Amino acid sequence: MTVHFIGAGPGAADLITVRALKFVQTCPVILYAGSLVPVGIVDQASDDALVIDTAPLHLDEIMAEFEAAHAKGLDVARVHSGDPCIYGAIAEQMRRLDQLGIDYDVTPGVPAFAAAAALLKRELTLPDISQSIVLTRTSVKASAMPAGETLENFARTGATLAVHLSVNNLKKVVRDLSPHYGQDCPVAVVYRASWPDEAFVLGTLADIRDKVKEAGFTRTALILVGRALDSNDFTDSKLYDASHSHVLRDAKA
Repeated sequence: MTVHFIGAGPGAADLITVRALKFVQTCPVILYAGSLVPVGIVDQASDDALVIDTAPLHLDEIMAEFEAAHAKGLDVARVHSGDPCIYGAIAEQMRRLDQLGIDYDVTPGVPAFAAAAALLKRELTLPDISQSIVLTRTSVKASAMPAGETLENFARTGATLAVHLSVNNLKKVVRDLSPHYGQDCPVAVVYRASWPDEAFVLGTLADIRDKVKEAGFTRTALILVGRALDSNDFTDSKLYDASHSHVLRDAKA
């Protein structure tokens, strides 16, 4: 018996990987985060599968379902949104499975920041502009941020920031980032990327709060900040530069 932790992707049912979909279709037990995983994915389960929405369950109750399946020798598809390695709360589940001696594996999924960039038709790493992406969040009701992991510290690098779980803390995001990126720095706030009701607003650190308020985004939105969001003044990469040689291509004079 194996528990298969699955990244179901950001929302669109057809953005799940082939491997993950196979687990959903064949596992006799499905545990899924109902508030975040689209029903179109869970609908792929077999008619006789036990399908459980874990949104109203706490950790002990989820573990009890794992143990019950283990006792019967039934594989479990544990379906999370996005990629489960990012704010997926799978580490605590895997730690307990280790203690119980229950096997598990992990199948990655398309993360929300990648779906957001696709919707915006933006590359988040541009030569001479930004070559790094910082995935972070702010602390509201969730776990406290570790010492040193502050927006101000990340902002000093000039990297593209993907700020999760923070649309209701946008005032702090703007306040902490403005001294480092400047009031004119581009910002995108993307709501439910790849879902049927996906939407986004574009602005700057100076005006993004008003635009988000007008759009009515209060949850399930990702904040992207950085010069790469609105720049055409960047150097072409070396990857396709005719004068650049590598193991598969000689440089052209």
